[in-house]
Amino acid sequence: MSQFDNKVAIVTGGASGIGEAIVMELAAAGAKVVVADRDQAGIDRTLAAVKAKGGEASGFAIDVASPEQNEAMVAFAVKTYGGLHLAVNNAGIGGPSAPAADYPLDGWKTVIDVNLNGVFYGMRYEIAAMLKSGGGAIVNMASILGSVGFANAVAYTSAKHGVVGMTKVAAQEYATKGVRVNAVGPGFIDTPLLSKHLDEATLKFIADLHPIKRLGTPEEVSALTCFLLSDRASFITGSYHLVDGGYVSQ
Repeated sequence: MSQFDNKVAIVTGGASGIGEAIVMELAAAGAKVVVADRDQAGIDRTLAAVKAKGGEASGFAIDVASPEQNEAMVAFAVKTYGGLHLAVNNAGIGGPSAPAADYPLDGWKTVIDVNLNGVFYGMRYEIAAMLKSGGGAIVNMASILGSVGFANAVAYTSAKHGVVGMTKVAAQEYATKGVRVNAVGPGFIDTPLLSKHLDEATLKFIADLHPIKRLGTPEEVSALTCFLLSDRASFITGSYHLVDGGYVSQ
């Protein structure tokens, strides 16, 4: 048996980058995966890739900033596959770049709604479904900016610090009820979101911020995430795990 046989998983932001890598790894290991994203075309591409490799997945279009849509996402997973055992709250956005006193108010609201509130809404409904399914595991995607500051990114940094705190609280609350909750903090990862918007010189500058002197890959983040979801991590909960090429160690 593969390690995720008979498991049902949700991955938000699952249509590209880190989320897509996680979807592919979970499906390859036997999970039935709901690919949740706001990009329907991206969902369709990811589903086709999963099915081409013999995996099983379904798509769900969602704005994670909506509590109602998160509730519907979880209900869809349960109706389609009979329960819920694994979830990765990965969807997120970068937001504007500006000093705190000049940060646009609409930008603040949007980033907090997606990157912080969206994780809370996801967990709120995922945990309830997991309790009915006999337990499960959640990974919330934080960032290196869940533990350090970054100039001109007050909303993103605040949201990711909040994700880490939220993870620790939920882990304490459900540790004896069969639901584990952990957070992952990627450094700068080579995803379309990064490479499409930055030139080579900027990408090199960012890579050099990491002692390992390169960007991470989505697959490196996925490997850690899927380990935390697996039974091999059965004694790990309430933790925040960096995959950052040494960025925070400096």
